[in-house]
Amino acid sequence: MDWQTSEDTVPSAFITEANRRSMLGTPPTTGAWREGDDPGDRVFQSLGALELESGSRLPHVRLAYETWGTLSPARDNAVLVMHALTGDSHVVGRPGAGHPTAGWWGGIVGPGLAIDTDRWFVIAANMLGGCQGSTGPSSFSPDGAEWGSRFPYLTIRDQVAAQVMLADALGIERFAAIVGGSMGGMHALEWAVQHPERVERLAVLAAPAVSSADQIALNSVQLEAIRMDPLFRDGDYYDEPEGPYRGLALARRMALLNYRSPSELNDRFERSWQGVLDPLGHGGRFAVESYLDFHGNKFTRRFDAGSYITLVEAMNSHDIARGRGTLAEALSVVTARTLVLGIDSDRLFPVEQQQVLAANLPSTVHGDEAIVISSPFGHDAFLIEDDLVGPPIAALLAD
Repeated sequence: MDWQTSEDTVPSAFITEANRRSMLGTPPTTGAWREGDDPGDRVFQSLGALELESGSRLPHVRLAYETWGTLSPARDNAVLVMHALTGDSHVVGRPGAGHPTAGWWGGIVGPGLAIDTDRWFVIAANMLGGCQGSTGPSSFSPDGAEWGSRFPYLTIRDQVAAQVMLADALGIERFAAIVGGSMGGMHALEWAVQHPERVERLAVLAAPAVSSADQIALNSVQLEAIRMDPLFRDGDYYDEPEGPYRGLALARRMALLNYRSPSELNDRFERSWQGVLDPLGHGGRFAVESYLDFHGNKFTRRFDAGSYITLVEAMNSHDIARGRGTLAEALSVVTARTLVLGIDSDRLFPVEQQQVLAANLPSTVHGDEAIVISSPFGHDAFLIEDDLVGPPIAALLAD
């Protein structure tokens, strides 16, 4: 795995000395895309003000997005692809100016692939609160300074409201499909409940109906790791020479343990050493420790600590039945033909949570049980296992 490859779309691998050297030096204050940076393939849409669930208000919202394929004259072939927590709009494409990593779903979206861009017009937006061109803590507020600690609390429903505004601005009244995995699956599900008339097909991959207490607990430890970093400065660090990279790297290390499976880490690394020094009291390290360190460090060079907190808190807000009665009542309004897919080794959002969704959604394409793929790669399998994830999506889109 190297700098040119999206770390979320390959199996775990040993860290070489070349890998390690590429990460030497202090990371930037933030890995966010900033005004004046090369936009890459991004397009920016200003959307105006947004009233939030909390009662706060964002006076100006902008979403960065990318597209592939051609919108039909009837505007009826649009597919909205929603990214996961640390993803962005760069679903397909090489790394380069404006995009430090390759597209995260290049094996699923493209000509002749499961989401065939010869047929579908695919849109992917960096979610509200993110750090790759959309309005978030690292963005400038109306007073000309970064939002920082002043950025308001967001929910999944707030983020979907911004996506609805984007769809309206693009003149898309109804999506042929909305597809999302992990946090993106939360968005996709919320779209189908909030606006059933605007979603023809729905694919929810490795995502739950509600963020459980266990998941919130795991998230809380990651957030505390960032907040305890003295360089975090309560969220107002953007004008400082260094940002809270240690806290953010530690949060990423914790998250990786939830994204990958025990069997993958055990089978890949076993008790191997990193280098020749014995880790048992002689200054050496286990290979798995170096793997986590490397990817924690790498993450700080492409992400922002303020956005990480904002987005994780939004995940914690996810409860599709909140204020809507029982889960069955909340999901009963969904009219989209739906695919629910789980991963047998997922320890972040276990298969049982997808089975609950499948049992309560009115119109799944596979009955009242989710499609479950078998993979050693844990939660991230929906990003890695193209040959297993692609066919169910292609079948959903076939009719």
